[in-house]
Amino acid sequence: MNNIDQHLEKVSSDGELTPDFTIAIPTYNGENRLPKLLERLKQQLDTESFTWEIIVIDNNSHDNTSEVVKNYQTNCSESFNLKYCFEDKQGAAFARQKAIREAKSKWVGFLDDDILPAFDWVTTAYKFSQEYDRVGAYGGQIHGDFEVEPPDNFQRIASFLALRERGSKPHLYEPDNLSLPPSAAWVVNREAWLNCVPSSPSLSGRTKNSMVQGDDYEPLLYLHKNGWEIWYNPAMVVKHEIPRQRLERNYLISLSRGCGLCIFQLRLINTKSWQRPILFAKIVLANLRRVLIHLWKYKQQVRTDLVAACELEFLLSSMLSPFYFLQTSLLTGKKS
Repeated sequence: MNNIDQHLEKVSSDGELTPDFTIAIPTYNGENRLPKLLERLKQQLDTESFTWEIIVIDNNSHDNTSEVVKNYQTNCSESFNLKYCFEDKQGAAFARQKAIREAKSKWVGFLDDDILPAFDWVTTAYKFSQEYDRVGAYGGQIHGDFEVEPPDNFQRIASFLALRERGSKPHLYEPDNLSLPPSAAWVVNREAWLNCVPSSPSLSGRTKNSMVQGDDYEPLLYLHKNGWEIWYNPAMVVKHEIPRQRLERNYLISLSRGCGLCIFQLRLINTKSWQRPILFAKIVLANLRRVLIHLWKYKQQVRTDLVAACELEFLLSSMLSPFYFLQTSLLTGKKS
């Protein structure tokens, strides 16, 4: 296939050039965070061999997020392909669904607005998509950029803040063990998503009224259920800005609780109907055992050691997650 044929193959029915890769940025009140990320995306290296676009999904912001994007659209060159769309349903899961619908490319790389990617992130993310046949999604290294020093032994709960460091070699994640990359910086196969992931997410993500997590794992588990692979690509490196307030006790305890309460609902995705009562009992009993072991190990330290307190909150919430699911199902009228 010559260059002309390749170009024509990428032109959609409406005459627009179909990009090879899309960067999607869900944001809520991100006027102060977006510029730093957009500037970094403007400086991406070695992207000449493929075409790419950026879509900012404004998730019902009440600040000047839209004006920030419009200013970039006006003042940047045409080669900086930046688009804006609005999603009024609150929650990151709804913003991601909007991005999937709006994107034109096969591959969509999601970046949170408090992420700072390496200068080669777009290139390494796109190249990885060309190397494996059954890739449904993949994520890389996410390092913390802390405003203040994290508490002692923070690494034990670092995953709650979407931090990932899993070595220097690519490997498969283990979705059956809920070992998955966070959406703060991952790439998904758009076609696989459209074919496998329900259009209405069950877990919407953090809002002002809820800290329940799992909204980024939910689509990945549907991809896994349909035979798609979830990979770790260490060449993709980003920094995640962690402000002071996200290391305060109340926030971390609430976050740990939210990470636990979604466990039963996530495990239901790849569980057959007849196995649900078994899963219910298994999660309650297994986590009760872990709670007792944790209390025996740390005793009074759970009151003074923030990391130990967060771990206990996660275990307790995981134990209660089947009951939480039943309660929310009754309130929303969904069948369990």
